[in-house]
Amino acid sequence: MLSLSVAGLLFLGGCVSSPPQENSPNSPRDIHAVLAAHDRELLAQPGVVGVYVGLMPDHKTQCLKVMLARKDSSLERSIPRKLEGFPVITEVTGEIRPMK
Repeated sequence: MLSLSVAGLLFLGGCVSSPPQENSPNSPRDIHAVLAAHDRELLAQPGVVGVYVGLMPDHKTQCLKVMLARKDSSLERSIPRKLEGFPVITEVTGEIRPMK
């Protein structure tokens, strides 16, 4: 039974879609936990259509990305620049609708 559990854990470990996550030097929590703690408050703002964990332009540093329906400087100013030590980047993606 123990070998089955270990095999299951090894299998699940291989199913992770992203590389191991490092915490921000300023945050004791994993970036995914930070996103889970703040996604509802970000999505509650009119004009925010999505949030996710992404990478900064250096393609190495993790950040939180906030997707906006349109360019809106007042909305962009209302989005925090950092959450629990992680940088927050806005990007205009347009409206997001389910596929038909």
